[in-house]
Amino acid sequence: MGPAARPVTARITHIGGPTTLIEIGGVRLLTDPTFDAPGRRYSFGLGTSSVKTAGPAVPYESLGRIDAVLLTHDHHGDNLDIAGRALLPSVPLVLTTVSGARRLGGTVPGVRGLAPWQEAGVADLTVIATPARHGPPLSRPIVGEAIGFAVRPAGRPEVLWISGDTVLFDGVRQVASRFTVDTVILHLGKVQFGLTGPIRYTMTGRDAAGLIESIRPRRVVPVHYEGWSHFREGRTEVEAAFPAGALTWLTPGVPTTV
Repeated sequence: MGPAARPVTARITHIGGPTTLIEIGGVRLLTDPTFDAPGRRYSFGLGTSSVKTAGPAVPYESLGRIDAVLLTHDHHGDNLDIAGRALLPSVPLVLTTVSGARRLGGTVPGVRGLAPWQEAGVADLTVIATPARHGPPLSRPIVGEAIGFAVRPAGRPEVLWISGDTVLFDGVRQVASRFTVDTVILHLGKVQFGLTGPIRYTMTGRDAAGLIESIRPRRVVPVHYEGWSHFREGRTEVEAAFPAGALTWLTPGVPTTV
């Protein structure tokens, strides 16, 4: 962050996996709702699958009012599970990918699709979709669309950025040139499946450390590195890739002001 940048004060509750409750200036945003109990195996297509190993730290019924859901993609159970899908029709606004909005449109009245760099308003916040690629080059027709989100308070240049499930590529690097990023919520975990060998579907800790060096945010909050059997890097590996003290680890279920 530059010397004139001001912090974007947010209260973040890590619920589990990619699911967070973000509160900025009274506006309450829920990311990638996953509220199923652990133990179920979910199909991810092409013969791949994963088991959910940890449940939500907070039940959805305890969250209170949700002003909008920021859904990075709708077609994988670790980002939108059965319970998460069931709650979407009750939320006034659901922002997701263009293709995801088409799939959800018949059952979710408040859904709206955004292409990368398109904007939507949520109360006095501006939400901008950012590029994500959930796999290697040319993989989108197979793995599907995903996006991230930059959240900007009114009258401010600074944003809180949610990376979404993505590998490191030019699209996420553009975030550094387009935004002054105050806080990053980073999806990590080095997702791999035995069936597809060494192919990675999300960032490693080393990938993320290089990206963060160019973005230079005030806070880096890792999420989506635990709770599922398809992750290959957990907290230990992620922490080892960053300088000491560079990461803000949240205790699941505990609201934390960053």
